[in-house]
Amino acid sequence: MNKLPNNLPQLQNLIKRDPLSYQDEFLQQYRHYESNLQIFQLKPSTYSKTLEELVLFVAQVAPCYPEEAAPFPEHLRDLLTHHGDALDRSMRMTFCKALILLRNKNMVQANSILELFFKLFRCQDKLLRKTLYTYIVTDIKNVNMKHKNAKLNSTLQGFMYTMMKDNNPVAAKMSLDVMIELYRRNIWNDAKTVNVIATGCFSKVTKILVAALKFFLGHEDGEKDESDSEEDEPPKTEKSLRLSHRVGKHTKKRQKKLDRALQALKKHKKKKKTAEVFNNSALHLLHDPQDMCEKLFSQLEKTTERFEVKLMMMDLASRLIGIHQLSVMNFYPFVQRFLQPHQREVTKILLFAAQSSHELVPPDVIEGVLRTISNNFITDRNAGEVMAVGMNAVKEICARCPLAMSTDLLGDLVQYKSHKDKGVMMSARALLQLYRKVNPDLLNRKDKGRPTEAMAETEPLVYGGQVAKDFIPGAEILPEEAEPKEEKEKNDWESCSDESDEEGEWIDVHHSSDEEAKEDEPQISKEERLKKAQTVSSNRILTAEEFEQIQKRQALKEVEGRHGKRKREGGQEEEGGGLLTLSTIENVHKKRAHDKESRLSTVMAGREGREKFGKNHEKMNPHASSTNKDKRRNKAFMMIKHKVQRKKIKRSFRDKQIALRNSLLKRQKAKR
Repeated sequence: MNKLPNNLPQLQNLIKRDPLSYQDEFLQQYRHYESNLQIFQLKPSTYSKTLEELVLFVAQVAPCYPEEAAPFPEHLRDLLTHHGDALDRSMRMTFCKALILLRNKNMVQANSILELFFKLFRCQDKLLRKTLYTYIVTDIKNVNMKHKNAKLNSTLQGFMYTMMKDNNPVAAKMSLDVMIELYRRNIWNDAKTVNVIATGCFSKVTKILVAALKFFLGHEDGEKDESDSEEDEPPKTEKSLRLSHRVGKHTKKRQKKLDRALQALKKHKKKKKTAEVFNNSALHLLHDPQDMCEKLFSQLEKTTERFEVKLMMMDLASRLIGIHQLSVMNFYPFVQRFLQPHQREVTKILLFAAQSSHELVPPDVIEGVLRTISNNFITDRNAGEVMAVGMNAVKEICARCPLAMSTDLLGDLVQYKSHKDKGVMMSARALLQLYRKVNPDLLNRKDKGRPTEAMAETEPLVYGGQVAKDFIPGAEILPEEAEPKEEKEKNDWESCSDESDEEGEWIDVHHSSDEEAKEDEPQISKEERLKKAQTVSSNRILTAEEFEQIQKRQALKEVEGRHGKRKREGGQEEEGGGLLTLSTIENVHKKRAHDKESRLSTVMAGREGREKFGKNHEKMNPHASSTNKDKRRNKAFMMIKHKVQRKKIKRSFRDKQIALRNSLLKRQKAKR
């Protein structure tokens, strides 16, 4: 009557409650497992339900009998190692789940089981790969939760480096995805991980290449599967959804379905508009960015990949050059070949040209790029948007390499400041404002504008020269010795009370630092100003309020003349060197087109105060009921289909006479 040998779930429950009492039953089942395992090893490609149940049973209760079940993990590892590809899918998944259970109960070392799971990525089993991928990421996260396990991480990273070079592209791609996911979760965010991922940028497998490039360019999820992309992209547009809803019977169920589809479409559009997040921290962790950029550019010149992949390689190379200020002189003539208005994705290529510009590039190299953009884009034969995009690209390149611009070219481009197109005009004025700030000597006298204090303090640019100051610019507005706060407040209060007693009314109190900035600053020369700024910077510790005063004074220098005259304030130009986005190049100032709501509001506003347009369909008798013709308008088409078909039949001459007579009689009655 004992049913325990055949009822494994019940036996499992009893063993977990009282292991000592059921040790004999466990040993009986374990011997049964070993005999079935020997039979299974003779033909490992078959499916054995009995062995599957026994493996899961032993994996659940093995922690209760660690000595008796000690060989069990080794049996599973040997099966998966030697017969991984030949095993049945269900049996292989069962063995992996059993090992995961044992690992969760600390009966298996992490390095041995994780290396085995990485090798199982070679199996042609998508569900297994997905399961192992999730478990590997979770297990490594749990291991490094309290403190970094440096030994395990180093071992696995070295193993992954070999897996990246595996002959099986699926296994190499999954290993790369694991490393990218661990970096994204800040588990493996060290230089070794980044440099192992960087080896994927030179893979001959397109999927691995694209995933590694997207990691450095900000697309952290890598390349999605085709099934995922089909789910993300809605099959229809809003117009097609509404048109399909018009046909058929209008019910609440169909309306709810339409609302859900429109909501999904709106969510998809919002997802597309989200800003990109760039892994610039990963680019800074590269061991040898110069060597990587040269190899990447060499691969770019020889590659036969599709154009989108070439753009990604070009993007990464330009970002490496700009961030690390590398010298890859062949990159600029290569980009120069694509700078044509009709070129596909030309705005991105203009962005790459700007990203790769920096102050250490020889000016004559960048000057060729500027000439090409000016000749191909900034000409009157092109549209205004094309000219504005070219001007924006020139401005961003010059912000990073101001010496690349020549006097003649700058004079020609600045003349577009009065162009009839607003986008071209605004872009030209932005370029003019840039050179008024960084190098006003290149501008003509009429284009320099009114001289400001900032222009007077501007030092001439020299190629390769670094401007290193030993003082805080603008510190000359502060006193050489710090005045105690209590004494300063006391002096302000005494001056306020004295003046209020004399005049008998409230007055405006001005801060002492403001008075010094207004009175002392214009009177001292440039040399005295620099000397005072050096003294203040070296002898004092400045407070946050004093730094705020310095910033305000420095901003005032941009719009204040040399003799204290105020210049008209304009928009502040951003300095070069920051991370560029595509919107910076495509920033074309133009009047936006009206959307549907604004057009309707304009139309309705124009209709106010006038009679209704169109024929007045008033009834002869306002109290009369609706006619059959009016009722027919609201009927379904299938109800009046036979009448419409009858009307399409050609009428005889006699029918036309009768219809004409009836209409004439009706008009005579109406006149009476």
